[in-house]
Amino acid sequence: MRENRKRLERRLCVAPMMDWTDRHCRYFHRLLAPHALLYTEMVTTAAIRHGDRRRLLAFDAAERPLALQLGGSEPGELAFAARIGEDFGYDEINLNCGCPSPRVRKGAFGACLMAEPERVADCVAAMRAAVSLPVTVKCRIGIDEHDDYDFLRRFVEIVAAAGCEVFIVHARKAWLDGVSPKQNREVPPLRHDFVHRLGVERPDLVIVANGGIRSLAEVRHHLGRVDGVMLGREAYQNPWRLAELDRALFGPGAPESRMEVVVAMAAYAARQSGAGVPLKAIARHMLGLFNGLPGARSWRRTLGEGMVRADASPELLPDAASRVRDPGSAEASLTVC
Repeated sequence: MRENRKRLERRLCVAPMMDWTDRHCRYFHRLLAPHALLYTEMVTTAAIRHGDRRRLLAFDAAERPLALQLGGSEPGELAFAARIGEDFGYDEINLNCGCPSPRVRKGAFGACLMAEPERVADCVAAMRAAVSLPVTVKCRIGIDEHDDYDFLRRFVEIVAAAGCEVFIVHARKAWLDGVSPKQNREVPPLRHDFVHRLGVERPDLVIVANGGIRSLAEVRHHLGRVDGVMLGREAYQNPWRLAELDRALFGPGAPESRMEVVVAMAAYAARQSGAGVPLKAIARHMLGLFNGLPGARSWRRTLGEGMVRADASPELLPDAASRVRDPGSAEASLTVC
C-alpha cells in the first residue's frame, strides 16, 4: 500500500451523490463505516450565496470527517463558498470537475471544466488562499474525444501546480453531449490503469480511485497502487459493504450486525422526528441494508410501504427488521431509545 502522507484518512471514501448522500444518508453511512471519509452532495456556489445555508450545509457532528463538494467555476465565488464551508466545520473542500449532467454543464462547471485546467487551477488557488482546509478535486479521466492519458496528466499537472494535492479520479471519461448521467456512469469503459499510472508517476500527490469498485478484493487491488478508494453506487445500494470494508481495512469499530444499525437509526429517526423530519427522509436510504439475507425483500416491502404513511414512526424500522434473519443479530436489542 502506498504511504498516505496527507492528514485525512482516505483509504475508504463514500462518493458525493446527488439526491442520495444528504445528511441522513451520511449519518447512516457513518454508523456503518466509522473510519470512512464522507462527502456531501454537490452544493453550488450560487445556492450558498443566495440560499438557506443552514438547510444546505448543516450536519450532525457524528458525520465527520466530512468533505463539502462545491459546484462552480468562478474563483471568487468558490472562495466565498469555501469560507462558509470552513465556518460550518467541514474538513475538506472538494471541487466537482466530474459531473456530466446537462444542467451542471449549463452552469459551466462539473466535467466540462476538465477542458479548462487553467481555470480550475485559478479556482483551487483562490480557495486555498481563503481557507486552511485541504482543497481537492474530483474529476474524470477525460471528456468526449479527449480521452488519452496525456489529457488527464496535463489536467493534473496544471491543477497540482496551483496547490491541489489530492485528486479523486472517476476512471471513466464523460460524454458531454447525447448521453444521460446514468449512461455516463455505465457506458464509457473503466480505465483504472490510467488512475494507477497517475499514482505511479505522481507519488507526491494523493490519488483516490473511483468507479465500479465493489468488493474487498478490488479495494485491496487498488490500494496497492493508489492511496484510496471511493465507493458510489455500491455504498448506497449495498450499504453493508461499508461495514465489511471498514472492518477489513481498519480493524474493530464497524458494527457486527445490521440490527445494531437499525437500532441506532431508529433512535436517530426518533430524534429527527422531533424536528419535523418525516421518517421517509431517513428510511429511504436504508432499503438495501439487508440485501443478500433471507427476508430482505420483506424488509424492503415493509419499509417502503410503511415509511410513506403520514403516521409512520421510527418503530417501523425494528418492526421491518424483525422479519429478516441476520446471523449477526442475536445480541442486538430492538428497543428504540
